Amino acid sequence: MTNSEVRAATNHAREVRSGAGTEATGGDAPAELVTAPIGIFDSGFGGLTVARAVVDLVPNEDIVYLGDTSRAPYGEKRIAQVREYALQCLDRLVGHGVKALLIACNTASSAVLRDARERYDVPVIDVITPAARRASQATRNGRIGVICTEATARSQAYDDALAAVPDITVTTQACPRFVEFVEDGVTSGPELEQVARSYLASIQAADCDTLILGCTHYPLLAGLVSYILGDEVTLISSSEECARACYARARQEQILHSTPREANRYFLTTGNAERFERLGRRLMSGFVHDVRNVGVESVLGDHTVVRRQG
Repeated sequence: MTNSEVRAATNHAREVRSGAGTEATGGDAPAELVTAPIGIFDSGFGGLTVARAVVDLVPNEDIVYLGDTSRAPYGEKRIAQVREYALQCLDRLVGHGVKALLIACNTASSAVLRDARERYDVPVIDVITPAARRASQATRNGRIGVICTEATARSQAYDDALAAVPDITVTTQACPRFVEFVEDGVTSGPELEQVARSYLASIQAADCDTLILGCTHYPLLAGLVSYILGDEVTLISSSEECARACYARARQEQILHSTPREANRYFLTTGNAERFERLGRRLMSGFVHDVRNVGVESVLGDHTVVRRQG
């Protein structure tokens, strides 16, 4: 989208939020805003863990998911490049008329959150702040571990998010191969376990009692991570915490559907739609259907509706 198109979309959002031309359907929110979908963006497949958590918490809400798989992974890219790509994708979701934006990617959250909140007139929810908040509440010894991509580690986003909490020590470990394994559909096996043990050694050495899964791919490896670290280490899923934060913010804004309905899901990818759907179905137990290939610069056009499964 061009800057003028972004301005037009955000101006429309302001009109909707103010109630211009609409009537509210319960609470103070106008009908057009309540019925708008929630936009979820990730660089690839990992954000599907956020989408699933959102659907579990707010099953009456429509969602539009956009995975930028043609340019993934983001974790190995420069922050400036991540910011550019992420804003293009977020612009596209805003052009669809979403009522909230979820940045379901730790790397993108660390790179673009401030820009996004200034750029768009809809609530923007990241994965880092909610996970950091939950970890600070969960830790018993003040030693929190973070496993994440290389870009998130370089950004020190979790260190910054926890900096104001007294008596907290953060140990960060980049785990670049985890994304590779998950996107190949591998969530167990001796090779992955060997890699995981090498990554988690620094977390164990630091005696962390709480570990943030600081990439939305990583909840799919939670079983293995918990097996290696033991039950005494509390795992914090950035995906689940993001979904909870989305619920809380939407409830505060009074933009949730108040009655049961059959919700729609739209799954879009900038990459290979068939591969996205195949992997999504395998990893998310049939959650993903009817994926459409799109370009970030093109208009949304029509796309297949994916009905909520019972």
